[in-house]
Amino acid sequence: MSNKFSWPLLWLGCICFLMWGTAAQAQSPVNRMGTTDTRLFDDGWLFSRFGLQPDGTREEEPAHLEAAELADTDWQHLNLPHDWAIQGPFRIDLEGNTGKLPWKGIGWYRKYFSIPVTDADKRIFVDFDGAMAYAKVWVNGQYAGTWPYGYNSFRMDITPYLKPGKQNVIAVRLDTESWDSRWYPGAGIYRHVWLVKTNAVHVANWGTFVTTPTVTDKAASVQVKVTLDNQGNTATTANVHTDIYELDSNDHPGRKVASTKPVSVSISAGKNYVTTAAAAVASPKRWSIAHPQRYLAQTIVRVNNKITDTYNTPFGIRTIAFTPRNGFLLNGKRVEIKGVCNHHDLGALGAALNKSALTRQLRILQSMGCNAIRTSHNPPAPGLLELADKMGFLIWDEAFDAWKHGKRKNDYNKLFDEWRERDLQALIHRDRNHPSVIIWSIGNEVMDQRDVAMTKELADMVRREDTTRPVSNGYNDPDGGRESGAVMGLNLMGVNYFFSQQPKWDNDPRYKEMPTMGSETSSCISTRGEYFFDGDYKNWQVSSYDNAKPGWGCTPDEQFRTHAKYPHLLGEFVWTGFDYLGEPTPYNSDETNLLNFRNDPGKRAELEKALAELTKKNPPSRSSYFGILDLCGFPKDRFYSYQAHWRPEFPMAHIFPHWNWPERVDSIVPVHVYTSGDEAELFLNGKSLGRKSKQPGIDFRLIWEDVKYMPGELKVVAYKNGKVWATDVVKTTGDVAKLALFPESKTVLNDGNDLCYITLRVQDNGGLMVPRSHAPVKFSIEGPGEIVATDNGDPTSFVPFQSHDRPAFNGMAQVIVKAKKGAKGNLVIKASSEGLQPATTVIGIK
Repeated sequence: MSNKFSWPLLWLGCICFLMWGTAAQAQSPVNRMGTTDTRLFDDGWLFSRFGLQPDGTREEEPAHLEAAELADTDWQHLNLPHDWAIQGPFRIDLEGNTGKLPWKGIGWYRKYFSIPVTDADKRIFVDFDGAMAYAKVWVNGQYAGTWPYGYNSFRMDITPYLKPGKQNVIAVRLDTESWDSRWYPGAGIYRHVWLVKTNAVHVANWGTFVTTPTVTDKAASVQVKVTLDNQGNTATTANVHTDIYELDSNDHPGRKVASTKPVSVSISAGKNYVTTAAAAVASPKRWSIAHPQRYLAQTIVRVNNKITDTYNTPFGIRTIAFTPRNGFLLNGKRVEIKGVCNHHDLGALGAALNKSALTRQLRILQSMGCNAIRTSHNPPAPGLLELADKMGFLIWDEAFDAWKHGKRKNDYNKLFDEWRERDLQALIHRDRNHPSVIIWSIGNEVMDQRDVAMTKELADMVRREDTTRPVSNGYNDPDGGRESGAVMGLNLMGVNYFFSQQPKWDNDPRYKEMPTMGSETSSCISTRGEYFFDGDYKNWQVSSYDNAKPGWGCTPDEQFRTHAKYPHLLGEFVWTGFDYLGEPTPYNSDETNLLNFRNDPGKRAELEKALAELTKKNPPSRSSYFGILDLCGFPKDRFYSYQAHWRPEFPMAHIFPHWNWPERVDSIVPVHVYTSGDEAELFLNGKSLGRKSKQPGIDFRLIWEDVKYMPGELKVVAYKNGKVWATDVVKTTGDVAKLALFPESKTVLNDGNDLCYITLRVQDNGGLMVPRSHAPVKFSIEGPGEIVATDNGDPTSFVPFQSHDRPAFNGMAQVIVKAKKGAKGNLVIKASSEGLQPATTVIGIK
């Protein structure tokens, strides 16, 4: 079988109109894939928690909490998305691998709403973008259905249970006590919910599939496959056509560029019908990383000349190809995949989705040179893919972390037999129209990765729904996967680490046409601002010299050398872009780490012993050290390593460590420099310490090993092609004297959701950040807004994220604020610390 794939495609986005009423016109802004008669259903929910409580006690779950007449006036009032566990408290007795947070429990949500009498003949649905976990839904006390996998999106048809013209109540029960995770999964209805109204004859949920069989500079052929549902009581003839518009970055449709010919179809009652039509887009604007141009396919359904549904499908026109020798091709041009793996939490916000927080993450990653994300290890929020489409990211879209044999007692293995096909189908139908999605992944380091039949079965399920992208799997036993033949069921092999085997894999004739992708690379670990001179580990922190790594990992430098040595590789997905809650390796006694050494008994035994010792010590670590950025999104030194390598055209130089070492006068402090230049000269107090050059493909940092510390100024001048390219300076600071606040934006929207991130720095009198300062800081706010969370990036901090009191960590902290919905005026944010000059910043509300 040939595994070389080359797919001209036309790819999608996802979106629906945020309005309620008549069908929207093409000129209205598009906010979600789907029918235009959709509204956000996030506000006005009630919540109560039962079972395990945050303090470890237990509150028994009463019966009949779904009842319409339940007395729930004392329940908590809130808006979605909501993560019930992020408020903590952190507890030392809880598992570090899930963030020391009390996420296990039974959560109930209720919401009252009305449906007008005029909608009595409509079909009404509630769409959940994600609910953790084992969701069960009732409407007016009647059971509507379930979807157990907390990461997938799903739809509930609530029509049979509604009372038009009267008050209705929807109740949702979630159970995380029955779910196990290797990282912090969050808990609750942590993604958006939507209320959707259609007529009896309508486009099915995720019922469009847009592809482009051919794409040239002159024209792109667009095929629109539409699944129609007839939920009425009689057979019907429907007329269907699709108009195609240009779509701008603000989701406004523009010029109409093509239309399919109308198709007339007959649909029996209670059945569906699939129809395909084509159109040609002249001089197509192709979607790319640099120019993420999108289009909108607007499908119109008519019965008896009356519009019964208008369904929007954003997409993009582009071609992709994965080749074993020429790498990844986007629109016929080679693109190196510069990717990161990310878990889904948003740091101090927990798992609750927030668009502005997610946008901020992507902007920071882009500034580093990142162009791709692997959704580790689960279906992402739809919002991530919508942003990726608009901002120009490539997405590795992953389904599962376990198959039939689990890594935890109650992980996906409990759902696999009954739900695997439905979960895969839901993921692919939802996401297959996104131009950003370039790879489907059926798993990550699963226990069954040598299982030939299981691998093929899952891959075939994916290909049945979409043949335009490769199917992959993330292997931490790549030899076993290849030797068993399981990899033959895939189109693209994802390899987690162990790249020393690459020559052997390249010479295996069975896989000569199969490209290899670094699905996880490096796993370097560090703590922002911590530097050790006698080892990499101390006080539950990790040195930021960027040399520390677990036994299966490597430094970024070593991974860069691998790609230089094997230039045919497609690129990499670094573990990870951001620190995340849970999995605090190396202070994590998670026994699934042993799986990385399933073929190396010696290293397995060594790690097993280390894990046993960690279990006895019960480390206070509650978040990861893997991130290129810390939990706040503050860059670690590694950020500049990737920026130098991934953005070689960007003039930059970065010196580390800081230069505050009074206890090391005349002692050695090694100095490292990351730069996109090819050589650099280092100066201490104006005296040259020598000029060093990089060896191409070998050196990815410059090191002055024997610098003797003296207070003052350390300066580097970087050169490229013999000319000055960039400079950087670090100075010895004075004593702590004042606080300073630096908002990332001077305004915040008054929609009740937009966030403003503000960085606090502890400074000396000259305005330099004092790098080893940990001053206790009190934040306050004046005006119509609130402090949402604070943080400092310390992976051992047990201060609740909602606290307004936060110690600085190595000179920095963060406060996140938002305005009240509909508010006007300004927010005044203040920071104070005893003995230090306070700081104030003003954020305008718009």
